[in-house]
Amino acid sequence: MASRTDEEKLRALLPHWIDHNDEHAAEFRLWAEKARAAGRDDVAEEITLAAKQLAWVNEALSDARKKLEGRTETL
Repeated sequence: MASRTDEEKLRALLPHWIDHNDEHAAEFRLWAEKARAAGRDDVAEEITLAAKQLAWVNEALSDARKKLEGRTETL
């Protein structure tokens, strides 16, 4: 079990990580559109995939946050 101090750090870090990933995903989508506009659909597809994977990462981080808070239900 994590120490109380570690739990407090996690309570602060998890929302920060989720927000930070959301910012990156938005930037990835922006650059995917720029790549698509430049005729590089192949590059855009990979960047879009990275944005989607960040969404999956955020789901896992959100689930971790819920468990840390004692909630186990999922949306």
